[in-house]
Amino acid sequence: MRLLNTARGGIVDEFALAQALKEKRIAGAALDVYEIEPPESSPLLGIGSVIATPHIGAGTPEAQERAGQEAVQAVRLALTGQAVPGAVN
Repeated sequence: MRLLNTARGGIVDEFALAQALKEKRIAGAALDVYEIEPPESSPLLGIGSVIATPHIGAGTPEAQERAGQEAVQAVRLALTGQAVPGAVN
């Protein structure tokens, strides 16, 4: 069995998972979310059967700039009485 978590940090007990991996009860794990981010002290780091990648959905400068541009456009549309795409009212 292998565990994959890309949902939310804290869903997986990282200490219990590390123990299960060391005891070979779980063959491997892959995560891009952690209880504490950045995961500098995660017990999973350094275990050979763990693939640990950063969760950077909007962490790049380009993504942050694009999000800002979209927010400004949404405010402009709302202030002029136009429909705002993606808005949930």
